[in-house]
Amino acid sequence: MTKLFQRVTVRKNERALLLRNGDFERVLRPGTHWLIPGIDTLQVETFTLDQPAFNHALADYLMASEPAVVAAAFVPVALGETQVGLRTENGTLVELLAPATRRLYWQGPKDVRVEVIDIAGGAEVPGELAARLVQTQLRERAVAGLAGVLQAQVPEHGAGLLWVDGRLERLLAPGAHAFWRYGRNVAVELVDLRLQNLEVTGQEILTRDKVALRLNLSATWRYTDVLQAFRALAKPADHLYRELQFGLRAAVGTRSLDELLENKTVIDEVVTAQVTERLAGYGLQLEGMGVKDIVLPGEMKTILAQVVEAGKAAEANVIRRREETAATRSLLNTAKVMEDNPVALRLKELDTLERVAERIDKISVFGGLDQVLNGLVKLR
Repeated sequence: MTKLFQRVTVRKNERALLLRNGDFERVLRPGTHWLIPGIDTLQVETFTLDQPAFNHALADYLMASEPAVVAAAFVPVALGETQVGLRTENGTLVELLAPATRRLYWQGPKDVRVEVIDIAGGAEVPGELAARLVQTQLRERAVAGLAGVLQAQVPEHGAGLLWVDGRLERLLAPGAHAFWRYGRNVAVELVDLRLQNLEVTGQEILTRDKVALRLNLSATWRYTDVLQAFRALAKPADHLYRELQFGLRAAVGTRSLDELLENKTVIDEVVTAQVTERLAGYGLQLEGMGVKDIVLPGEMKTILAQVVEAGKAAEANVIRRREETAATRSLLNTAKVMEDNPVALRLKELDTLERVAERIDKISVFGGLDQVLNGLVKLR
């Protein structure tokens, strides 16, 4: 026996769709409903309002052909190509809707609202909304759709380069920033404005006399105009590195090893002058640089050590000869003085006797001290 009536119960936190022979007939609200199938096939689809989004194949049909049903049971969303939507539930932001989104949300216990924002005017998210999006990251429930917003935090000692569709737009000051990614390619590159260090190591360079040197250089630099630097150069730090390499080759390759060893500051002076000139107009400034190490080949170290040793030996020999000559000249002058002055000769003899006596443990004296002096030293 065919049933004349079919009872359907919709709970208070539910809504239902009644389909007759697969086609939409009406929305069933909470309560008990008596349906008369007749010869048709009835189907009831129930939806819980814990998830307000109405994800169903009939959504587009209802929005296009059933405006009265949509107004009575749903919150409709139909965004344009340059619009985004901020969906809130009971005043709390829960989702960021992308442009061209078409969706229905059930009306019910949760107060669902969608705020529409036009993003055609620019990529930057308004400051108040940007701060609101940052605060949502601290909540237990994450906001859906945040991938459509680029958030950047520029530190106090730096700056941010804003790139939009491959074009450098402007410089971002320290602080929090946010930009719409919809319909555009947005990127933020952070730049450190503090004094920076750059190491150029392991540079193998031949001197003018074909001696291979291995040099390590350290330099400090900073940005003077970040926009100018990145508009002119793809990678400013790499450009500075290459210029330091070229400067080293210009300083070492045009001088002999002896010239470099005699004037160790010539490398610093030449590299600094050349690099400073080459960086003009690029927004970079070389603050200081210096060669940390100059490493010679093993055989060259041995040869230089022998040269230094021979030089020091010759220098010591010259000093020794000079001192011997001075001593001989002093003795000759002393002899001339004593030859013309018997008293001075007598004093010298007594001084010599005193030094001799210091080396003798015991002295036996016969005939008194005068006899000793007269016997040992006779004044002519």
